Amino acid sequence: MKDAKKIIDNQSRLLTRYKTLVEQAYNLRQTDGALSDFSEYKAIKLLHKMNKLKFLARDFNPVQQN
Repeated sequence: MKDAKKIIDNQSRLLTRYKTLVEQAYNLRQTDGALSDFSEYKAIKLLHKMNKLKFLARDFNPVQQN
């Protein structure tokens, strides 16, 4: 049960970071295209990690992604 709590906490933390990176990429799009692309790349990598955790936690209560 501890593992389930760790996975869910990690999902929440990654989701918050993902949303921050996507917003940052959007805000930088007009001023610095390269930095925007880098933020998008990091967000995509986080999304991949979140999908892996979602697969591992499929037996537990998933975190809502709104």
